[in-house]
Amino acid sequence: MYQLTPDRAIVATVDFFTPIVDDAYDFGRIAAANAFSDVYAMGGTPLLALNLVGWPRDTLPYELLGDVLRGGADIAKEAGAFVLGGHSVDDPEPKYGMVAIGEVHPHRVITLARARAGDALVLTKPIGTGVLTTALKRDLATPAEISAAVTSMATLNAGAARAMRATGGGVHAATDVTGFGLLGHLRNMLTASGLAAELEAAAVPLFSNAVALAERGAIPGGSKRNRDTLSPDVKFGADVPEAIRVLLFDAQTSGGLLIAVDPDRAGALIATLEREGTPAAARIGRLTRGVAGTITVS
Repeated sequence: MYQLTPDRAIVATVDFFTPIVDDAYDFGRIAAANAFSDVYAMGGTPLLALNLVGWPRDTLPYELLGDVLRGGADIAKEAGAFVLGGHSVDDPEPKYGMVAIGEVHPHRVITLARARAGDALVLTKPIGTGVLTTALKRDLATPAEISAAVTSMATLNAGAARAMRATGGGVHAATDVTGFGLLGHLRNMLTASGLAAELEAAAVPLFSNAVALAERGAIPGGSKRNRDTLSPDVKFGADVPEAIRVLLFDAQTSGGLLIAVDPDRAGALIATLEREGTPAAARIGRLTRGVAGTITVS
């Protein structure tokens, strides 16, 4: 974040990745929605974007790249942002994403570091995109079977950001849930705020076929790395099934916002999220005093 004037600040963020779905247009939509998520997580409003492209010019037709860019442009338009250009390189593996620039009032910026003990944790999209897209790559699922996840990944977190702003000062911290998984991004918030957390596994929204595909072994490498890294700080109850544990570590793409909100305002936030039509609006746990960064899952 860069402050320009007493009442204006710029949020700058960047994200790009390799294709996670077969359809080029959907890939562009998902990558763009993912790139704007950090702007929304900080309570900002997108202004503009720059495309980032890696493309194997000798092996994939430019028509496919056109579909990718069209998907990104459509999401940027939905966000109210202008795509002002970008940069491309010849690359043996296709990649796409955006530099996303937004605006936020310096006194209303939402960070990781201001959560409070007793805050409720609210999540705005289901979990499981890493497992589902890995299942697609391994022919364990069809495009139709992951369509709900594609829709979710291509959904901007704009409604969640509007809901956060509508609570006034009730939201104390937030983050978007992406590659570090739900538990990883929660730990980042806890470490920054000096708190611990209690999570209710049964309250976490999941895509309908995510558990079955996790049980079949469709687990991405990033999710396994998350588990290796985070396990020392996470304590599971004995009755939490293995597949659910996998999904809580699952590396997400264009996930929802994880919001720490005053418990007295949690109901109002969830009601506003539901009016905004966010893919989920679930109270999944609470923040507590304890060893910073530790998570108990019951």
